[in-house]
Amino acid sequence: MKVALSWAPFNPTQGGARGMRIIATGMLVAMAAVFLISNGFDERYPFLGFVKAFAEAAMVGGLADWFAVTALFRHPLGLPIPHTAIIPRNKDRIGDTLAQFLQDNFLTPSVVARRMRSVDVAGAAGRFLSNPPGHGRLREGASKLFANILESLDQERLGGMVKSAVSSRLRAMEVSPLLGSSLDAAITDERHVPLLDGIITWAGRTLDSNQDMIRTMVRDRTGFMVKLTGLDEKIADSLIDGLRRLMIDMAINPEHPLRAKAEEGLAQLAWDMRFDPDMRAKVEEWKNQIVENKAVSDWVEGLWENARQGLLKAARDPDATMAGKFGEAMRQLGETLQQDSRLKSTINQFARRAVVGGVASYGSGIVALVSDTIRGWDARTVTDRLEGAVGRDLQYIRINGTLVGGLVGLIIHSFEVAF
Repeated sequence: MKVALSWAPFNPTQGGARGMRIIATGMLVAMAAVFLISNGFDERYPFLGFVKAFAEAAMVGGLADWFAVTALFRHPLGLPIPHTAIIPRNKDRIGDTLAQFLQDNFLTPSVVARRMRSVDVAGAAGRFLSNPPGHGRLREGASKLFANILESLDQERLGGMVKSAVSSRLRAMEVSPLLGSSLDAAITDERHVPLLDGIITWAGRTLDSNQDMIRTMVRDRTGFMVKLTGLDEKIADSLIDGLRRLMIDMAINPEHPLRAKAEEGLAQLAWDMRFDPDMRAKVEEWKNQIVENKAVSDWVEGLWENARQGLLKAARDPDATMAGKFGEAMRQLGETLQQDSRLKSTINQFARRAVVGGVASYGSGIVALVSDTIRGWDARTVTDRLEGAVGRDLQYIRINGTLVGGLVGLIIHSFEVAF
């Protein structure tokens, strides 16, 4: 024989409201019993008149507050008395009023901006990064959620979106002025000198490794008589020796005229890339050709995949990640966020603008969501949820009404006896 056991989760709020309802109802029944007993003996024992007055007024107060509390959620005794079952009949208006209250007092950009002035987002992030929690549900849950989100995304589609976004950004960005300014700054700081030295060294090595090709070119371009006299070899040797001396002179003499010419050409190229429309158009055309190249597209896609794998690894094993160089970098970033006031101010300002912008853009949508959600509930759901939230306090109203009513009746009876 199998016995099926069923249970429902215990709700402390509902349990507390039910207990207070029993107490309030018990007090009302107790006052009725006291009234009946004292009413039968008040002529024989005059002091019972005070007890009777207290119990009588307590019953009136308790019944009045019972009616008021019950009328909020349902019809008392099931009777369709006007202005009862207030919440079920007005749930739509309550939802609209609550939504309007949220919009006016919480989801207004000015209110959010004023509240965000005291929120230190950068400081909180810095404290978390510099001293991350060792273990805990928050850390484990956040890591698992982040990993699940990354794994659930369509990698081909997401990779294509990333690649498309990077490519679109590169196409929209005009690189010619940027390259021209960078080259001009490099020339001003003489950072182009190692580049020229490298080019000269490369040219010298290329000359040494291609002497046979130069000799063959000279031999092919000289006449028969020159070859017969052997002058072609001398011409080739003189040409190679002259080029070698030129490379050496350019390498050891910073003031060499050809170096000056090269620097002049670089300066002109920097100016053209910034101000010459034809050069800027050519650079943009070259840039677009590079962006459309399949090798560059594969490189961008590989960057995203490597970044995704790194994020997945960090999310799955945060302890190992935070213990390595990445963890040390994160801790240094956290300390910087706490110490660098300028960076902290910039991040907090960005956070404020983001939150205020989100409220300005989506605040009305949130308000509509609240209103539509409450409208979608049936009357029983609204009644049960509100009664479960405030039912305990409402039963205190009944208890207080019973006690206060009894005290008022006692005072009135005392004045009646005294005067």
